[in-house]
Amino acid sequence: MGAVMASAGYLRRMEYGPDDKVERDAPEAPFQQLAGILRARVERGDWRPNRAIPGENALADEYGLSRPTVRRAIAVLAEEGLVYAVSGRGTYVAEQKPAQAPGDSSASA
Repeated sequence: MGAVMASAGYLRRMEYGPDDKVERDAPEAPFQQLAGILRARVERGDWRPNRAIPGENALADEYGLSRPTVRRAIAVLAEEGLVYAVSGRGTYVAEQKPAQAPGDSSASA
């Protein structure tokens, strides 16, 4: 797991890998750690776009967290546009738009 960098009076978000675990004594809250881990799993391709991620209960069991903590982590990912919820069905990985190369103006032409 990456280190926290203190600079100019603020903490930079820690980097998490897809195989990291939530650490109770880490400087970031458990929901932030879980959001980072799940983000890394999405980026690695553990779950394909428009496919469900494990449910709140399964993630709570896997990471030893409460459902409200898991729900808060998923909400962070939803705000970032990485996942979306379907009422009564679950949470799904959103389609990821390819990154536009710097200086590539073809998308705006």
